[in-house]
Amino acid sequence: MADCSDGMKRRRISVLGSTGSIGTSTVDLLRQITDQIEVRALVGGRNVQLLAEQARELRAEVAVIHDERLYGELKSLLADTGIRVAAGRQAVIEAGGLEADWTMAAITGAAGLEPTLAAARNGHAIALANKEALVCAGDVMLKTVAAAGATLLPVDSEHNAIAQALGGCDMSTVEKIVLTASGGPFRCSSLEEMRIATPEKALKHPTWTMGAKITIDSASMANKGLEVIEAARLFGLTEDRIDVLVHPQSVVHGLVQFRDGSLVAQMGSADMRIPIAHTLAWPTRMDTSCGRLDLAAFGRLDFEKPDEARFVPLRLARQVLRAGGAAPAVFSAANEVAVDAFLNKRIGFLGIGDTIDSALQGMKSNPELQSIDEVLHWDAEGRRLAETYIANASSPIDGITEAALHA
Repeated sequence: MADCSDGMKRRRISVLGSTGSIGTSTVDLLRQITDQIEVRALVGGRNVQLLAEQARELRAEVAVIHDERLYGELKSLLADTGIRVAAGRQAVIEAGGLEADWTMAAITGAAGLEPTLAAARNGHAIALANKEALVCAGDVMLKTVAAAGATLLPVDSEHNAIAQALGGCDMSTVEKIVLTASGGPFRCSSLEEMRIATPEKALKHPTWTMGAKITIDSASMANKGLEVIEAARLFGLTEDRIDVLVHPQSVVHGLVQFRDGSLVAQMGSADMRIPIAHTLAWPTRMDTSCGRLDLAAFGRLDFEKPDEARFVPLRLARQVLRAGGAAPAVFSAANEVAVDAFLNKRIGFLGIGDTIDSALQGMKSNPELQSIDEVLHWDAEGRRLAETYIANASSPIDGITEAALHA
């Protein structure tokens, strides 16, 4: 990253989702370059204490809390700072729209769609950690980015790895890309073991430290399904040119197979600050305190094909990518509802896949989505269909048929 101490213009930074796992990792990196940046906006969800601490430390221009009920507490915590305070959905969108040279878009789920679009309209760099922005609103997002001349920089470790391995090459030279997956806590589990798995067990990820939603997505491999869809949008590839390999060591994050037979991989420690730093310093590199990879310490690296019979969401994601239209938005929305239901013990672990499948089967049509209003409509429809399925589930461990269990 360029040194701004010689009078160069300081870069304007916004972090949407600063109190989440990606957001806190981003703030950790920003602490190292406070003399080079001006923080325009920090947006948090409900952790008002952490948001206030971040805003003070980084001297943010504005701090926004999504939960309107926490406005008074945030205002009180920042009363002596001169930092502007706001709360609520519209305030989050407005924060996203503040002119910034680099915006971290890390608000998870559909809630992140509108603020990410608002940031894209400024025509600057968007570090994209919100899968749903491309999964649900792919065409809308990409058209907005193109019209504004903005730059999308993928933050997901897998997509960031692909971007690094591509090295700006002509995509016509690429045969396929390979996304890796840790396999999560149930990589070697039977269907019966997965059927009775508790949220506590599903949240024990063997490699990464992440928020609850993405950790459950990793356990079900719904995250890899979302990433397949996202990769298709980011890199302009059809579903058949995107492979997935389970790689439990989480050392190789992505690979590119070129048409001449070369296979280029990006490797690194399992630390999200590495891909975040890549986007923050882009198109150059910055120093970080991230651990360096010691391949000799691993001794071996394992790879295997994912079992789509056990990890149903990955199979369904490939289906909706081929189907296009509103199906990806319904998939994403139903998955959000299902993960929340599982965490609250309303359905069993395998019920996540069944909930998504039921929502997709319940679609009466599958139109192409041309506007954010259409995206939000189908997001709401996906949630309705998922809730209907969950409400009709006969027991907390529903989520797999006897035929599938013994297949």
